[in-house]
Amino acid sequence: MAVQERYDTRPFAPDTTAGMGVQLLVLEVLCRAVGMGTTGWLTGSAFAVVTWVVLTLALRRSWTGAFGPANRVTLARTILVGGVTALVADSFERRPPVAVLVALAAVALVLDAVDGQVARRTGTATALGARFDMEVDAFLILVLCVYVAVPLGAWVLAIGLMRYAFVAASWVLPWLRGALPHSMARKTVAALQGIVLVVAGAGILPRASAAAAVAVALALLAWSFGRDIGWLWRVRARPGGAGRGGTAARAPVAGEGRGVSVRS
Repeated sequence: MAVQERYDTRPFAPDTTAGMGVQLLVLEVLCRAVGMGTTGWLTGSAFAVVTWVVLTLALRRSWTGAFGPANRVTLARTILVGGVTALVADSFERRPPVAVLVALAAVALVLDAVDGQVARRTGTATALGARFDMEVDAFLILVLCVYVAVPLGAWVLAIGLMRYAFVAASWVLPWLRGALPHSMARKTVAALQGIVLVVAGAGILPRASAAAAVAVALALLAWSFGRDIGWLWRVRARPGGAGRGGTAARAPVAGEGRGVSVRS
């Protein structure tokens, strides 16, 4: 009976299922309001289904007992990211509604600061919540990179792919999964990526200026990752350090998460 209760996901079903339903509703609104085509709708629908499956499985494994208000804020951000993803996919076939795309992305970035505050004030900060928050941030950055890479060049994708490359490297080099200390510089650099990509995607800057801004953001991100990798390398052989399989907080892609910072 205890095992069945541990893996019973019914407490989360209303939240995760409602989230998928709202995502599909948002996609339908985008189709009718801004003329988003089939490619965008199918991409957004796939995003909704995959999100529902992954989140349900994660909740089943972690069993936090309740979805929580902070996770609901993050779920709302996920829905906005789904809309951005659909519009970016559709932009390869037709001129995208830039104002709508930028507005959705901007609100998603602003809400990134809200879910963490909600988690701390309600005492509902969890490792799952931090991971959920971080994965949403990472995917939004990657999607924005895809959008901005069209006018500026494929090199922009390095911003969105850097975190995933770090995760892949950590599968081979376990010391990369070690604990990192809190860093305001890391948090600032991570937050800057989304801001710069939204501004560049909005088309309000000349192309040369947008490219320069994104290049600076990429350079800062490379410095941030390089500094963290150097720190992990130096402490890898210390007792309790990265080389001993430390599993404490790790640096996020955008923001410090909800009391638990994770890069992977």
